[in-house]
Parts: sequence; structure tokens; C-alpha cells
Amino acid sequence: MPIPKPTFTPPFNIVRCSHTEWGVTDMDYARDFYIDLLGYICEDDLGDTLYLRGLEERNHHALILTKANSPSVYRIGFKVASEDDLDQAASFYADKGCATAWVERYAQGRTLHVDDPFGIPLEFYYKMEHRELLLQHYTLYKGARIQRIDHFNLFSNDVNTMTAFYVEELGFRMTEATVADIKDEDSDLWGTWLHRRGGVHDIAFTNGLGPRLHHIGVYVSTAMDVINFCDRLASSDHKDAFERGPGRHGISNAFFLYILDRDGHRTELFTCDYMTVDPDHPPRIWDLKDPQRQTLWGQAAPKSWFEHGTTFAGVEPTPATLTAAPIIAPE
Repeated sequence: MPIPKPTFTPPFNIVRCSHTEWGVTDMDYARDFYIDLLGYICEDDLGDTLYLRGLEERNHHALILTKANSPSVYRIGFKVASEDDLDQAASFYADKGCATAWVERYAQGRTLHVDDPFGIPLEFYYKMEHRELLLQHYTLYKGARIQRIDHFNLFSNDVNTMTAFYVEELGFRMTEATVADIKDEDSDLWGTWLHRRGGVHDIAFTNGLGPRLHHIGVYVSTAMDVINFCDRLASSDHKDAFERGPGRHGISNAFFLYILDRDGHRTELFTCDYMTVDPDHPPRIWDLKDPQRQTLWGQAAPKSWFEHGTTFAGVEPTPATLTAAPIIAPE
């Protein structure tokens, strides 16, 4: 199985996943769903754009919601370690023949836009305006009690190639992976979980029509926050947002719940993963047909979980090269 070796001297230093911007079709609905129901902190409401963050985040925003005619994802963002890293990132991607541009972004310093070799629209920055730590402002805890953005999960039409690029050239490290057939030494990668900051993942790639955003994961403090939110969601006007869970993943060990907003944007409530900071931390490899891979307790995910994703604005996804099929829950 093609397990790439990470570089420990990447051309520029990515610190962590940071933020994303989504196009949404109804701003009133977005306020109700993301602020009132989920419990995001609204840092700024500019009418047609909302800037949201979690309780422990010091940066101005982790999720930007912008009025749009149709749902899409505009960018996924990463923080880099210095201003020099921004310049080095620009040179690196330009040398790869990728489109790059310096842009002005609200509440951010110098910001670089890149369309990576696979068509994923990325945003890199070093400076973002800081805000007060709200971790101990317990009167502000509501909804799911979201603490921070945790990861991006993307559909990839070629997990082998995309993983090799992010690991071997950008310095991401693999914590877990799924292969089509674990008994076959040459089996293709079906999914990979990669990190920069010492958790299970900042970004994951799973096999499918891509590139598309599968979901963002947001961290909550305890499994009971997930359970309590399920009760809140079930008694709200948004009970149709349930998609999968609650449960515990085999991959990552995390306790989870997946929900979909009316536009089809998927959010995972995520907690209880583990530390992977050691540079020689060996990845855990799963077989695609292992029933405990998706959910430790054995429940299979619904068909929608393997097929539905949100397109990146202006990016045409292509079918996956790998045809291996996961276990799917009966309809």
C-alpha cells in the first residue's frame, strides 16, 4: 500500500486548518441555524456576510457565511507560521503552475489565494485580528457549545496522488488511512487523515467525485455536548438536519454527529480524538470493509454520506479513479 513519507522541511510552514467561506442562500436561516441553534459566536454581521467563531478561538473568524444564489464553498483556509511563509507559499505554487493572487480579506493581514494542483481553492494568511477568549464566559455557552474549527474533509478523485502531494511536499503527516484491500500490499488508498498541529487531522481526503467539500469538523468539549445538542436539535424546527450519528468513529476514536443545513452544507460535531504530535507516529491502517472503521459500534453510514458534498465555486469535480465501495447502511 502506498504510504508516503512526510517531509520535515516543507517549502513553507502550515500551522493548522483555520477557516472556510461558504455561500448560503438565506441569511436569516443562516443566523437561526448557525448562531441560535448551533451556538457559534457571531463576531460581525455585515448583512450579507456573517463572521463566526468558536468559544476558545482567538482569531476573528473560523466560518464565513456569504449570501449567494446557490450553495458553494469559496475557499478553505490555513494559517502559516510567518509572513515569510506566505511569500514562500506564493513562490512554491507559482513554480507548480498554479494560479495565485494576493487579496484583501476582512479582518486579515496579507492573504494569498491559491488554486492547488487538484483544483482546491486555498487561502493562506499569517495575521488575523484577535478577539477575546470566551472559553470561561459560560453564559455564552449555548447550542452545541462549539469550541473551534477542527478539520476539513474533502472528496478526492485520486486519494493516492493528493495524499502524496500534501505529505511529501507540504509536510502533512498521516495518522490514519483506509485501503481498498488490506491484504493486498499494493492496494490503493481509499481515505487518508492528515495533520499539521498534532491532532488526528487538519484535512482528510476520501474517495469520491472531487474535489468537493464533504464537511468541516468543529470541536466540542465532551460527548455529552453532542448528546445534549441532539436533544436540542430534535425539539427544534431543524430536526430534519440529522444525517448520521451520534456515534463513535473507529477512525480517530472521535465521538460525532453529522448534520446538514438547508443548503446541504455538512457539519460534524467532533470530540475525544487523540494526540499524534510525535514525528515518528505510525499511521493506523484500516480495511475499507472493516465494519468498525466507520463507527466503532458497527453501524454503517447512509448512502448520502458517501455521495453528497458541496462543490467549490467554479470548480468542476471529476469522478474517482478508484471504484472500491464502502459498507453502506440499508435504506
